[in-house]
Amino acid sequence: MENDYRFIKAYQADNTYRKSFNELAQSVFELNFEGWYQNGYWTGKYIPYSFLHNDKVVANVSVSPMKFMHNGKIRNYIQLGTVMTEEAYRNQGLIRRLMEEVDSDFGKSADGFFLFANETVLDFYPKFGYKKMVEHSFYQYPNNQSEMTAMKIPMKSKEDYKLLEAAIINSCAQSSLWMLENMELVMFYATQFMSENIYEVKNQNAYVIAELDEGDLFIDQIFAPNKVNLDEIIASFGKEVKKVTLGFTPLDTDGFLWEESMDEDTILHGKGSSLIELEGHKQKIPTLSHT
Repeated sequence: MENDYRFIKAYQADNTYRKSFNELAQSVFELNFEGWYQNGYWTGKYIPYSFLHNDKVVANVSVSPMKFMHNGKIRNYIQLGTVMTEEAYRNQGLIRRLMEEVDSDFGKSADGFFLFANETVLDFYPKFGYKKMVEHSFYQYPNNQSEMTAMKIPMKSKEDYKLLEAAIINSCAQSSLWMLENMELVMFYATQFMSENIYEVKNQNAYVIAELDEGDLFIDQIFAPNKVNLDEIIASFGKEVKKVTLGFTPLDTDGFLWEESMDEDTILHGKGSSLIELEGHKQKIPTLSHT
């Protein structure tokens, strides 16, 4: 069967192959990227590397070239995601061959590679030079006495999304590891399962993507043209908040506790010295940077 496989990449504009990709993603991860594509957000910043069999996508590794700012330095990283194989085609080395294609294309130009994997494949990625990395989460127990002033944005119109797009594009760094020039990825979240988690904090001129659940506040990211007062952002969610956890490493960690992240479904793996060093700096890959 091996001779019947055909390798293709960057084919998202092809309706037939994109449909097949989505069918595989739906069956493996219950994800569908069609809306993201139709809204114009699936660009060359998310590149599928796939094998076809009988013109059907049967294995895939998606490549996301990403630019981050860390301590004043720009780093060019490659994130791998949507690693999947149709069940009937597993254990044939297809993902290994796709990983080799990725290394061939980006190995000499990238500062590092990273991906998130679950514990069932922990022995697989080290074969390609990846190291399991510990991430750190920052949190605090606020003592707010104010009422909630953060306003949920309904995100019902194109204008709502255009305003969010502008806020993302024009935001300065609000975390010590800051993703640059990738509004499209943030909009993947904002237009799908996080469309109900978008808030505006007017006194900070900020958009906040956050999850509020019975006193637990998880702030995925903040977008504003100037550095925000993080205490004010947290206070804007009101006195009902008993614990706040950040999906990023704050610019100023004073007042925050930290702990090692323990999510068995999103274990960070990385390679490349500058990326591996993030672990020692307690830098967290922002949650809205995950593909």
